[in-house]
Amino acid sequence: MLSRRVFQRLTDSLLLDSASRPASSFRVATICAFCRSHCRPFAPHLRQASSSSSTRWKSRQGKDFFAKEARVQGLKSRAAFKLLEMNEKYKLFKPGQTVVDLGFAPGSWSQVAVNRTSPDGRVIGIDIIPTQPPKGVSTIQGNFLSPAIQAEVRAYVQDPELGRPRRQTSLPMEEEEGAKGLTEEEFEEQERGYIDIERRAHLEGVETEAIGQPDAETNRVEKPEGKVSRKEKDRRQGRVVDVVLSDMSEPWDQTTGFNKRSLSDPYFRMMNTSGIAFKDHAGSMDLCMAALSFSFDTLRTGGHFLCKFYQGSEDKALETKLKRLFAKVVREKPDSSRSESKEAFFVALRRKEAPTCEEVFRE
Repeated sequence: MLSRRVFQRLTDSLLLDSASRPASSFRVATICAFCRSHCRPFAPHLRQASSSSSTRWKSRQGKDFFAKEARVQGLKSRAAFKLLEMNEKYKLFKPGQTVVDLGFAPGSWSQVAVNRTSPDGRVIGIDIIPTQPPKGVSTIQGNFLSPAIQAEVRAYVQDPELGRPRRQTSLPMEEEEGAKGLTEEEFEEQERGYIDIERRAHLEGVETEAIGQPDAETNRVEKPEGKVSRKEKDRRQGRVVDVVLSDMSEPWDQTTGFNKRSLSDPYFRMMNTSGIAFKDHAGSMDLCMAALSFSFDTLRTGGHFLCKFYQGSEDKALETKLKRLFAKVVREKPDSSRSESKEAFFVALRRKEAPTCEEVFRE
């Protein structure tokens, strides 16, 4: 279990729903040895489930320390604490970053990413399950293994303005009902007079007739390849994402509940494990490889990659591929991950610029 100091550092600065609860913050209490041995854990009344496995899961969730803390603090699930721990250790997030969260449902990792990349950051979540996204998260519903969905995600992240919060500014003395707010750029454009425009055009050497129009001849001139910055090289190759997160698992095939239209409770189709160790391991390897392939195409130089996997015989091959593309790769098993679970995480830091696709994915 995490110490009080570490938990306090992890959670004190994470403010969720700041608009409605500005004074609230994460405060996680640790479990002392006396309470663990003498106090009877609180077990809420549970409805009888249709299967013994469902009953065990609900009973375990009712007694689980991290699950109760997640409910108290408004997090979508206990998985948020896993990401908080790894971010505390490896400093994955910075303000203003672009983060892609693969398999984001129910949204706890996205909640952490939104908080840690604010202000001006953007988080894009992708999941096959229809889920109500957390505040500040842009989402695309679809099967990530589909080339069409991957192409849609790539196209979305190429636009640097999509998904970012836009502050609204009202015109002075405009108190009428129904008046629309203006963005800062629109406000500045309206405030700029004709003389200011001409003066700026003269200083920039632009003809008066071409004010407001880009100089096509200038735009056609590109810097020599040797003088192009690394950031510009990444942009030309479509590498604009700072962090890729993958918490993907294969969902159960839906057999009931087709009449439900709620987006706030996706759990009835979310899989933890099937009980068949090799099946879970092989499925997670396929999803991790798909996430790595996507990261190769979209992750900027110096970016980070984090993926969940179920341990087995093939994870060493995945680790080898990660080490070819990233400067540092470590295996993590956070304290908030259940000890009996086979899940673990690869944390890959600082994407290298030079490796080619053939070099990374060769057997």
